[in-house]
Amino acid sequence: MALTGVEIFKLLPKTNCKKCGHPTCLAFAMKLAQRQASLDACPDVSEDAKRLLGEASAPPVRPISLGSGEKAVKMGEETVLFRHEKKFVNPCVFAVEIKDSLSEPEITKIVEEVVASEIDRVGQKLRIDAIFLSNTSGDAGKFEGAVRTILSKAPAVPLIIATSNPAAAEAALKAAADKRPLLYGADESNADAMAGLAKTYKVPLGVYAKGLEALSSLTEKIKSLGVEDMVVDSGSRTAKEILAGNTLARRAAIKKNFKALGYPVITFAQRDDHMLEMLVAALGVTKYSSLVVMSSIEKWKNLALFTLRQNIYTDPQVPMQVEQKVYKIGEASPDAPLMITTNFSLTYFIVSGEVENSKVPSRLAVMDCEGLSVLTGWAAGKFSASKIAQFIQDSGVEKDIKHKELIIPGYVAILSGAIEEKLPGWKVTVGPREANALPAFLKSRS
Repeated sequence: MALTGVEIFKLLPKTNCKKCGHPTCLAFAMKLAQRQASLDACPDVSEDAKRLLGEASAPPVRPISLGSGEKAVKMGEETVLFRHEKKFVNPCVFAVEIKDSLSEPEITKIVEEVVASEIDRVGQKLRIDAIFLSNTSGDAGKFEGAVRTILSKAPAVPLIIATSNPAAAEAALKAAADKRPLLYGADESNADAMAGLAKTYKVPLGVYAKGLEALSSLTEKIKSLGVEDMVVDSGSRTAKEILAGNTLARRAAIKKNFKALGYPVITFAQRDDHMLEMLVAALGVTKYSSLVVMSSIEKWKNLALFTLRQNIYTDPQVPMQVEQKVYKIGEASPDAPLMITTNFSLTYFIVSGEVENSKVPSRLAVMDCEGLSVLTGWAAGKFSASKIAQFIQDSGVEKDIKHKELIIPGYVAILSGAIEEKLPGWKVTVGPREANALPAFLKSRS
């Protein structure tokens, strides 16, 4: 069972040295108990305490890394059942299946779709994260060849090597040894051999058993063989089974600290009906899947799933924000209009999108209001006349424009006079209340 803050405190040095970044050892102990700090932050903790506290401070769902380099992804490390308790940590990984029985041009086409899947949404880069290569041919040589084809076209994309044949697995691992792939396909019949490969090549192991009871027994066996990093599959394939299996596994890990199920969960969403596949994948996103495998990655499906995942894995207590600065929209000349808004991501992207639609090159000053919208920021005193004036002065935008006119949102028209007082020589124009009126407003001025 997890230790309480007071129990953890008894094992700490009690020096209150503040080296961990907390004012006292007790405060640090409380953070450890809540799994909001790492024991590594304390430089003076004894080896005995490390041993005793290691399990207590570890997240109930083990963190696993997949891939290497800038496109590597992390799975697991979750500490809560519901995102309102504390944000979910690592967004689930989307993978598309490629069968090694496909021809090289067919494999290449899917790989190119994965590479081209990246989109920018609310300032974040979203993409299909991994490729799930399945050994449907049953041929080790063909499987290895497919690995090499994928790596030649997309060397940075994380790879999942899926086979229950240890010989095929070893051939594929040799080809991808430095890419830290996930080896999926360990079951009761091949556990010893697959665990041995995972240890030799230092890769995480995907473990399959039908049902949570059999799965927990198998993970304990594989752990005893020296493999710590696992991704688990309880055999759930229907939506009902996925919902029940994922929920029970997460509850066992979080509420009961049941280590045998404290691993990232893989969900197979492949369906012939692409709409149904998207819905099953969405279930995985919302209910505890760390890795979701699909059969196809159409752009419409990607957009729906990327948006859902992005919303589920944001911190509900911290608004999404963009960087404070003056953005150029289009080829903004010194005569281009200058507008201002807050740095709430949704506000920024709606406003900038409407300005782009107007085809009127402009400048948009985005002011840090801690992620609040225009009206909320104004009501909280963060989007005030004095702060707006200070931001405009500090931004240096004046040297880039010929005019001294600032367009403010219509909802804060009341600030226009006060801003002009704070910005001598400037003219403040009240713009539309709603962003969708910006195109007509800007066109009428050009």
